[in-house]
Amino acid sequence: MEGSFVDETVIQVCSGNGGNGAVHFRREKFIPRGGPDGGDGGDGGDALFAVRNNLKTLSHLKMKRLFRGENGQPGAGQRKSGRRGRDVVIEVPPGTLIKDAETGALLQDLSASGQRWLFVHGGRGGRGNWHFRSSTRQAPRIAEPGGEGRCRSLLVELSLIADVGLVGKPNAGKSTLLSVLTSARPRIGAYPFTTKIPNIGVCPLYESELILADIPGIIEGASKGVGLGLKFLKHVNRTAVILFLIDLHEEDPRQSYTMLESELESYSASLSEKTRLVVGTKMDLAGSAEKLRQLRGALGAERCLGISAVSGYGLDELKRALAESVSRAHLPHAPGSQL
Repeated sequence: MEGSFVDETVIQVCSGNGGNGAVHFRREKFIPRGGPDGGDGGDGGDALFAVRNNLKTLSHLKMKRLFRGENGQPGAGQRKSGRRGRDVVIEVPPGTLIKDAETGALLQDLSASGQRWLFVHGGRGGRGNWHFRSSTRQAPRIAEPGGEGRCRSLLVELSLIADVGLVGKPNAGKSTLLSVLTSARPRIGAYPFTTKIPNIGVCPLYESELILADIPGIIEGASKGVGLGLKFLKHVNRTAVILFLIDLHEEDPRQSYTMLESELESYSASLSEKTRLVVGTKMDLAGSAEKLRQLRGALGAERCLGISAVSGYGLDELKRALAESVSRAHLPHAPGSQL
């Protein structure tokens, strides 16, 4: 559900305390004065993060703010060690950033499928009194307490990872194009901000596939928080290629491109270095061909594609261009370019 999309939350993560060591003496028939045999306490459970591909948001973390490893059990007689505490495993989607909640410092980038990260060990179990026996102290009545676990407040952020990020003004046709190119089924409607969460889809392409992300519509001032603003612009940072979708049915599509480019660069200067592809949409509507010619002239680019997600016009050429752009973007030190 759209209302459950969460891409940022603060959680408290604690490892378990270690169990106390036992003070105990051997008491058996015919051995009335047995020596110390208190066992060790078990270690506290660790706190770990694990990446799960089936997760798409952080909503499950917002509903449960405290994650704690189990405490270790105390030791017992006959040198029996207490049971180790169970670990707490915090599952997150790919593209999750773990930061210190107070300083904002990045602690870990969890981007690989199946990745696991040990955040903090549990407290060590205390030693039982049999460790403290000696020739001069044959009946020690001391044992170690278990070590305390550690707690820390963490800011957990989701930054989507995709090959291509679709950006454009509301109703530029991003959701329609995503539904045509992939198996994604985003909400589509003829009114602003139909998309209120980033949608992800996989586009089969020749012998490979591309991951596409539909970013909610960008309006002027988005880099300063206007509209859906900063909440979703950050997701463009983790895409390899930016696909600008320009509605050719607008009065002046050239202004739309200028605004989008300005908002992205105002948010992050590094976005201007990304490989980009400019596409005019709604070529099935009257007058679109002339608007596309004007847009191409304003950009000064060799290529500015025109498509219609409704009729299928230009989609094969777009797929080829996306494949080329993503391939170039993944090359080492690939410079940004505009097609």
